[in-house]
Amino acid sequence: MDRRTLLLSGLVSLGSAGLAQARIAPTDPTAPADPYGSGPPAPAPTINSNPSYPAAPEAQTYSRDEIVNNVSDFMGVTAESAGAMVEKLFSQNGRPTGYIAGEEGSGAFGVGLRYGRGLLYMKDRPPMEVFWQGPSVGWDVGGNASRVFTLCYNLQVGDAIYQRFPGVEGTAYFIGGLGVNYQAANGIMLAPIRAGVGFRLGANAGYLAYSRRRNILPF
Repeated sequence: MDRRTLLLSGLVSLGSAGLAQARIAPTDPTAPADPYGSGPPAPAPTINSNPSYPAAPEAQTYSRDEIVNNVSDFMGVTAESAGAMVEKLFSQNGRPTGYIAGEEGSGAFGVGLRYGRGLLYMKDRPPMEVFWQGPSVGWDVGGNASRVFTLCYNLQVGDAIYQRFPGVEGTAYFIGGLGVNYQAANGIMLAPIRAGVGFRLGANAGYLAYSRRRNILPF
């Protein structure tokens, strides 16, 4: 092979190597991404499809002795009378998560109305003002004003009290001068304890709507 042939072969080899290097040149990682999508695809953003939220602490409950003492002091009855009523409530429903201490007035002539106002107490939480009002239908006549001590069961958040609670039929009973009936809505049960003449429990059917403000219309 002569010198001219060797020179031409060397030039061809150099040109081929340079072309191949240009085709497979590595991408500069510091270079900006190609806006038209010719560069490597960007990684998909990570989405937390199941975010974790802190659970609300479960409401603490009241013991039998705490409720007996509060009922006795607030209602002005003996500890024996309060204890007999509370014992029956605890045996049927367990320990309450709160209670409402307040006063109410009611009257009826076939169709009755009831209005009340009190404070909702829950452990480690500030008291909340509560109003309630509601109609009733029955065969009772008369009126009364009395104090009411309402035990709240399965009430985990204070604001959940603000709703309508229908009465539960067939649950009214009297023990030691105190009367109680049940109201229930959305898994929450209320047991209002009343003292004095004019209970009218079991003689009418209706509901009570608990609210943040006084409502003139009971419906």
